[in-house]
Amino acid sequence: MAANSQKPGFETFRLFSSSDTAGLGFLDSPETPLPPPPRPPCVEVISSEISASLKYTVEPLNLGELTLLKGRVNTQEVFGLSNSDLVPGKYEGGLKLWEGSLDLVKALCSEVKNGNLSFCGKRVLELGCGHGLPGVFACLEGAAVVHFQDFNAEVIRFLTIPNVNANLLEKNQPSVANLSNYGGELRFFAGDWSEIHKLLPHVQDNEKDLNHSSGHGQIAGYDIILMAETVYSNSTLRSLYELIKKCTSCPHGVVYMAAKKYYFGVGGGTRRFLSLVEKDGIMAASLVAEVADGSSNVREVWKLSFM
Repeated sequence: MAANSQKPGFETFRLFSSSDTAGLGFLDSPETPLPPPPRPPCVEVISSEISASLKYTVEPLNLGELTLLKGRVNTQEVFGLSNSDLVPGKYEGGLKLWEGSLDLVKALCSEVKNGNLSFCGKRVLELGCGHGLPGVFACLEGAAVVHFQDFNAEVIRFLTIPNVNANLLEKNQPSVANLSNYGGELRFFAGDWSEIHKLLPHVQDNEKDLNHSSGHGQIAGYDIILMAETVYSNSTLRSLYELIKKCTSCPHGVVYMAAKKYYFGVGGGTRRFLSLVEKDGIMAASLVAEVADGSSNVREVWKLSFM
């Protein structure tokens, strides 16, 4: 997920439901509530599919010792929505730069600098990527594989790929548009967390792999999973966590998660997600960083790993 570069926060979005146009919604009749809106299909977006017709601008983003580029596209042009609209099942805010993404990049910088983390030669997956800045950082740190995932193919096509391209070119790296020239593998995927594992290349078979290790010391999966502002909705926490377990290499894979403690009005947050993790008893969590600047809800960066 991505968000607002000015004063980001989930509270800026207006959630739409059937009750917006139907009075009291489900209170109007005893009929069974309508099923959730259809989810977009899971697809791989090829890097050459970027559109030149949409206006795309970039500006520098200072993250302490690191400067990255932040792209900007018009939500109205891409989805026909104003910049403050979020429509569950159609658009989940991926065109906006959320502050958790910046928190995550800063935390990763610190982890690398302190010797707690290395991306060199690793397989990396960024979930809910939006601008893809954490994934870009992994590229610059020598990851062998970086895969980007977002809910909407439009976000990948109009924002993620151009932003990855812009940042790697800025750092004197070859263009992502020609993957054969890049030192690692870069791929882009769009779809819902409950289904995207069917498309991702490095996914383990939980029943087979977790219970019957092949003896090679480490089974299939991504070495590092990155995600920022992905735990905002209580309704998607379970599918996100199940995806993480399918995708994280066992036993040494790690997950870095940046998010707010609570997302008021939608029920999510790090506390809800970590409660789910704790009850499952498969992974352990440790706090990497806390950001309490007084301008918004307390934000955190957590590290998850197999017990």
